[in-house]
Amino acid sequence: FADIGDIIRGKDLFIGYNEKDQEEKKQLQDSLKNIFKKIHSEVTSGKTNGTNVDKAKARYGSDKGNYYLLREDWWNANRQQVWKAITCDAPEKAEYFRQTCSGEFKTHKKCTCANGDVPTYFDYVPQFLR
Repeated sequence: FADIGDIIRGKDLFIGYNEKDQEEKKQLQDSLKNIFKKIHSEVTSGKTNGTNVDKAKARYGSDKGNYYLLREDWWNANRQQVWKAITCDAPEKAEYFRQTCSGEFKTHKKCTCANGDVPTYFDYVPQFLR
């Protein structure tokens, strides 16, 4: 889960074991840049909901090229949905291997905390420390 967050946010430290890995990583990052370029265009032109165009322009106006700020915000807004997608086919009794819900409780029902939170914060821990 944390590695997915790193990849989406453009912070993945993995360079690749060989040329093939490096090329695949480049293709993935190029695809993500194109996706976030489209999102950037829609958000800053008002094509999404049109109510916060000025705020979006102020926040993302200079966020071009890799769109790191937009990618970070997208991850923050969608990390819970990504977790749900990853665990959607998990058995009802699936538990995360540590007490990660508020540091005290294990997960329940498809590796999710009782309050619906994602049970891990590792996506916010720098990759080299994990």
